[in-house]
Amino acid sequence: MAFQNIIFEKDKGIARIIINRPEKRNALNRETRKEMGEALEQIRKDESIRVLIFRGTGEQSFIAGADVNDLKTFSPLGMFQYMNTLGQKLYNDIENFPIPTIALINGFCFGGGVELALSCDMRIASENAKFGQTEILLGFIPGGGATQKLPRLIGAGLAKELMFTGKVIDAREAERIGLVNRTVPLKDLDQEGLAIAEKICSLSPVAIRVCKEAINQAAQSSLNAGLAYEVMAETLCFSSEDRSEGIQAFLDKRPAQFKGK
Repeated sequence: MAFQNIIFEKDKGIARIIINRPEKRNALNRETRKEMGEALEQIRKDESIRVLIFRGTGEQSFIAGADVNDLKTFSPLGMFQYMNTLGQKLYNDIENFPIPTIALINGFCFGGGVELALSCDMRIASENAKFGQTEILLGFIPGGGATQKLPRLIGAGLAKELMFTGKVIDAREAERIGLVNRTVPLKDLDQEGLAIAEKICSLSPVAIRVCKEAINQAAQSSLNAGLAYEVMAETLCFSSEDRSEGIQAFLDKRPAQFKGK
């Protein structure tokens, strides 16, 4: 399927969704979100893909938020329906996606761009990245999950400051407060993401998947429920061929060949 607003690539177990609206600083409109959802469904059906990377095309912008020309067309009811089908739902689908997701954040990352990054498992920023939950400057609030996810990541006080004021912070500050895993020079951004993705691809897909699910439980359940889930996840790993291969490869002093079974 040909996409107009994203570039969709697959190679050696790694998929890439690249937002491709440079004339709009990669701002998200309805069509872009639809294409992202369609790409996710293709990835979900392809068992050879083990990692998904998100990026914005070019060097100046990851995602500069929602397309304002798109936003001004919504009625209150239309916005409610949109958030439940293409807005918040898309981000929730990314957060709960069965394989690890990495956001490579180049340049502007505002509004819905931050929310997409928050939905990913890991966030790597280039040194020129700028972050802001700037919706408040336009008279509304984040609707793609930031009011719930950002406080869990950086704490309620800092999250409120960013969302109440629309303050923009640079990559180093984002790293300091824990919004991103780390900051790298722009020229190294893609290689940094690729190195992480290749390492994950070399490991057991079964273990990676249940590990992600178990960690996500930490934000969604009580400690006791999360610990019980961890026991079930570990039991599942011990019923897999990958676990047998991993232990035998260690004993044989050779690289493991994990098959995701």
